[in-house]
Amino acid sequence: MASRRDKRIEPSFGEPSRAASADGFSVREEDRVVPGRSKAAPKGKARKTKAGRRSGRPRRGLLGIAVRLIYWCFVLAIWGGIAAAGIVIYYGAKMPAATTWEIPDRAPNIKIVSVDGKLIANRGMSGGEALTLKEMSPYIPEAVVAIEDRRFYSHFGIDPIGLARAMVTNILGGHFSQGGSTLTQQLAKNLFLKPDRTLERKVQEVLLALWLEHKHSKDQILQMYLNRVYFGSGAYGVEAASRRYFGKSARDVTLAEAALLAGLLKAPSRLSPARDPKAAEDRAQLVLAAMQDEGMVSAKQVATAMSAPATRAPSYWTGSENYVADTVMEELPNLIGDVQGDIVVDTTVDLTLQKIAEKSIRELIDQNGKKLNVSQGALVSIDNSGAVRAMVGGYDYSTSQFDRASEAKRQPGSAFKPFVYMAALEAGRTPDSVRNDAPIRIGKWTPENYGGKYYGKVTLATALAKSLNSVAAQLTMEVGPAAVIEAAHRMGIQSELQSNVSIALGTSEVTPLELTAAYVPFANGGYRPEVHFIRRITTADGKLLYADDGGNAPRVVKPEIVGMMNSMMAGTVEVGGTARKAGFNWPSAGKTGTSQNSRDAWFVGYTANLTTGVWFGNDDGSPMKKVTGGALPAQAWHEFMVAAHEGVPIRPLPGGWKPAPGDAIVQDDGPAPVPAADVGGARTASPRQAAPAQPPQPVASSRPAKATETVDAGGFGMPAEDAAPTASIRRPVPPGDVGGPLKKKQTSIMDILTGG
Repeated sequence: MASRRDKRIEPSFGEPSRAASADGFSVREEDRVVPGRSKAAPKGKARKTKAGRRSGRPRRGLLGIAVRLIYWCFVLAIWGGIAAAGIVIYYGAKMPAATTWEIPDRAPNIKIVSVDGKLIANRGMSGGEALTLKEMSPYIPEAVVAIEDRRFYSHFGIDPIGLARAMVTNILGGHFSQGGSTLTQQLAKNLFLKPDRTLERKVQEVLLALWLEHKHSKDQILQMYLNRVYFGSGAYGVEAASRRYFGKSARDVTLAEAALLAGLLKAPSRLSPARDPKAAEDRAQLVLAAMQDEGMVSAKQVATAMSAPATRAPSYWTGSENYVADTVMEELPNLIGDVQGDIVVDTTVDLTLQKIAEKSIRELIDQNGKKLNVSQGALVSIDNSGAVRAMVGGYDYSTSQFDRASEAKRQPGSAFKPFVYMAALEAGRTPDSVRNDAPIRIGKWTPENYGGKYYGKVTLATALAKSLNSVAAQLTMEVGPAAVIEAAHRMGIQSELQSNVSIALGTSEVTPLELTAAYVPFANGGYRPEVHFIRRITTADGKLLYADDGGNAPRVVKPEIVGMMNSMMAGTVEVGGTARKAGFNWPSAGKTGTSQNSRDAWFVGYTANLTTGVWFGNDDGSPMKKVTGGALPAQAWHEFMVAAHEGVPIRPLPGGWKPAPGDAIVQDDGPAPVPAADVGGARTASPRQAAPAQPPQPVASSRPAKATETVDAGGFGMPAEDAAPTASIRRPVPPGDVGGPLKKKQTSIMDILTGG
């Protein structure tokens, strides 16, 4: 050992090492690293060395490539899983804590029913009540599961097989054609999320689907889904969709109808049978095939369903009861505030009468529309308590939801005259008072009778029955436009009325609903009730939220005035009246109306039970072809009222006023002060008004008169030869040319509206 320490061994290059064999250590020239010499090394040796090394490695075949591919796939899967977990954690952390998650309340449904409990409409975001799986047709859940999520009862909220199949189909097809979402995921999206196609929303959808599966059973999830999912055409939930498309409850849906409903879920708006019945039916057949593949139905059942496909119920799309439902929805906030849960609204509408009214309007337009250039109609019927029993707002709800009964303001024409005559009666006139029906001129305005025919001296009863414009204008001048407007507002007209003489001919616009309501006091003896559509509102479990108490209808016109008005307007529906087509075997009365150039045609009439108003015209105000209130409106009124009074005991109209005996001498007091709004005020009634149920007694006269002639001392420039002077005239009568030749004169619309 000592000799080795003393002897130093120096390495040498290029010479054989003597110690190589002994010590196992040697360094050759090629092992020496010298800066700058690596490039100078012989190229041949370098190539030889590399080649030698290559030749020493084993060659890899297909097996090696496969092993290497599996390896890297495994690595990528690990990293992908880590990345996915990170994304889930990131987006999951942005969501509220799972302990705070809860199913949101379903959008409230408003169930609107008729007076006899029949369904009028379902309104609200859902459009239908919620049903349990046991309540609905068993075909509905089966059809939805078959076409939307075949493994619904076996997966855990996410379907990897379905997702993989959808991905492959979409890749091979080159476009998105299938979705991999389960019913649970779709429910989660509908309940909690916005329909944004983002990674965040998809991650949250998966987490919520897992939570739903953990908290609820499969049947509960399916039930929530079917009661909330959108089926197109504004229908949310199977009950709303079934009512909308088939006119029946989801409890009664057939196999073919269930297949159609399930088929809508892929594209509710595009596949809606209201938009494309052919596409909806083609999709329904795919659903039936899927149900057969799953063993849910037999081949025979499928064949039967395909031979009798589902048909769309036309009643929903054209039903006039939807005008009523729209009005109810407008009134709800004022009665109960915001709707917090499912409610039931009991209305005053009789669905049978509603259908009769709709049929009458539609048939008359179908038969006469092109010939007479009429395209729209409206009808309102109100009982003596103010309850609306029927309301048709137009020819077809599906093509126009605008309610012409309650929203359209049109000129009533002569249908406004009862308020003129009522104001005249309150000022002291009687139905027996006489006026000279002749061409007159009031300033620049020359009111003309329909057809240019005049009758000379007539009673007010005859003038109203024949709708003489000349007499109505004279009475308006006598009592003043303000008195007429006050009477109309007192009776129930709500629209603003222009204070001019032309108001006598109904130039101020009103709605059919308010005009009909203003006739109700004539039918019930002088009381103006509150017009209403809603009787009661309850929750789904029966808790009372609102009830109409009827209120106290104020008296707005004296009984004796009612009696006289009813006696006069009864003549309208009798032989010789303008509405003789309306008459039927019940005591009735009313008034026709036709605006300028037959743009509007009206008849408002009543019995002791119902007051009904009818309007025909065009939305653009274009003239009809000589349609008057005594034509189409009177016909529609007749058909409706005959059906409405079938089997109802006959009742007389209130009042009982009768004309003076033929040998009596009658003289009214001429123009008198207009009574105040309080008709029970201090104005002393005339002897004829004091006992309306008795035959009128003659009024004392200081001068003899012809026994058979009724005279009016305060006539419009027409003092009778046998009339006594009177000191009761308070308002000067403007001059007018009465009885002279009619001078044709072109007047502008402004002249008509302002009375010259």
